[in-house]
Amino acid sequence: MTALDDALGDVYTEVLRRNPGELEFHQAVREVLESLGPVVAKRPQYTDAAVIRRLCEPERQLIFRVPWVDDAGRVQLNRGFRVEFNSALGPYKGGLRFHPSVYLGIVKFLGFEQVFKNALTGMPIGGGKGGSDFDPKGRSDAEIMRFCQSFMTELYRHIGEHTDVPAGDIGVGGREIGYLFGQYKRITNRYESGVLTGKGLTWGGSQVRTEATGYGTVFFVQDVLAARGASFDGRRVVVSGSGNVALYAAEKVQQLGGVVVACSDSSGYVVDDKGIDLELLKDVKQARRERIAVYAAESGARFVEDGSVWDVPCDVALPCATQNELDGGHAETLVRGGCVVVAEGANMPCTPQAVRVLESAGVVFVPGKAANAGGVATSALEMQQNASRDSWSFEHTEARLAEIMHGIHERCLETADEYGRPGSYVAGANIAGFTQVADAMLALGVI
Repeated sequence: MTALDDALGDVYTEVLRRNPGELEFHQAVREVLESLGPVVAKRPQYTDAAVIRRLCEPERQLIFRVPWVDDAGRVQLNRGFRVEFNSALGPYKGGLRFHPSVYLGIVKFLGFEQVFKNALTGMPIGGGKGGSDFDPKGRSDAEIMRFCQSFMTELYRHIGEHTDVPAGDIGVGGREIGYLFGQYKRITNRYESGVLTGKGLTWGGSQVRTEATGYGTVFFVQDVLAARGASFDGRRVVVSGSGNVALYAAEKVQQLGGVVVACSDSSGYVVDDKGIDLELLKDVKQARRERIAVYAAESGARFVEDGSVWDVPCDVALPCATQNELDGGHAETLVRGGCVVVAEGANMPCTPQAVRVLESAGVVFVPGKAANAGGVATSALEMQQNASRDSWSFEHTEARLAEIMHGIHERCLETADEYGRPGSYVAGANIAGFTQVADAMLALGVI
């Protein structure tokens, strides 16, 4: 663990004291603070004005109950969250996650990461996150609709196109966004398309939004490889997960000439050295909502119930499932298997130990706040289209996404060079995102 200088150490101690038990949030804060030593040495005004301390404290934390009735007529109860973390650059922007693991610490870690990720895009959006411990798995469409309506009945009073703009995340896709938007419209009697992103194409959504996080991650890695005189052509790629991020990361890898040899879900992983049959996998996971073992049975791929998808040798690893899924042991396995790049498609999927193992072995590591910023960038493009009552083509939107990801890549490298950490995407992303938000906070005064 990198030592923190006195000022940053005091900030971290205060974060631990004020947020007991929120381990993921502690991890996310420390990961950023470890990069900021050169920044506070060069620009002491950030410490003098308590900018770092203020940035680690959300502007607003909302917790509310969500009662709903299941198909059997029983009253169910869940907890809802929205953490509006920082609005120095624009309205709060970030997804909603519906998953049993959701608690305040998860939402705060996601919101904190979102602040820097959104800043890196160069778009005028602040950072926030939300969700519930509701589990949509095994629930009927009617139950999910009733839950979403109850959730929005409380949330609606806190959001708006100029205030806070939620989107989807784990457990929240187009179906859930539709139910949430419908309830917002019903309560407010306003058709504010810009209040939610990830909408359907026929009612205010954007082309490429579904694909954006996965595509953006791969665009970033394409730049990483190009900077080293290489490409995806013929590269073996392992992707964890099989949700939207994983599926569309795999799709873009294949389009660029790579071979996706393995992917996973919570039941295990599949391996196919010839390359995953992506159309069949989409049918199994998106249309039929089946487990990945069904894909293996129908495709002839090898299904492995035990072990880890990171046991599969590869050139490029894209963790696209969930936080802390890739630990130090997995990282050592990837190094032995010849991996040269690891880029986070999910939010903080690599543990601190894993990052240390990868970097010490010379593996290029790209943190999620840079690599997976394509999703929120395209959400901001959706907001642009909503504001102008316009609709862009797939090709135009994808070109804008690629341009934004290229800009993030260049900004990370330039910032890392400026602050004495050449080639470090972690330092570059953390410092570039931080300085943009911190400068805005200084300009706005002590608020």
